[in-house]
Amino acid sequence: MEKQNEERAEELLELMNERKYFTKLKPDDETGNSFIIPLKVSSYNELNLMVSDLFKASIVLMNKEARSLAVFHKDTDINVLTLLEIALQLLPEEEMLLLDDLYNIYLQSDTI
Repeated sequence: MEKQNEERAEELLELMNERKYFTKLKPDDETGNSFIIPLKVSSYNELNLMVSDLFKASIVLMNKEARSLAVFHKDTDINVLTLLEIALQLLPEEEMLLLDDLYNIYLQSDTI
């Protein structure tokens, strides 16, 4: 039984190395215990708009009076699309593929 578990573990490691999983987080060489995640932007202006929308959404959510306002004027209008783009870039696609492969291995195992 233990030998079979070792074989499955080796199979899993080979699968992970072969398909290049865990690509979203990049190790931070300076600290060694944290990661860097890439966020693609086309310009400083786009970066500014992203950060601005994050701040605006935070202010609205933290301020009871602002939450109750039905209409925002132009300066406080939050571009939800920008927030969704950030979230989309942060999704770990390769890692989700790994979960699919792990689930298939689980289905094929003798423990079901």
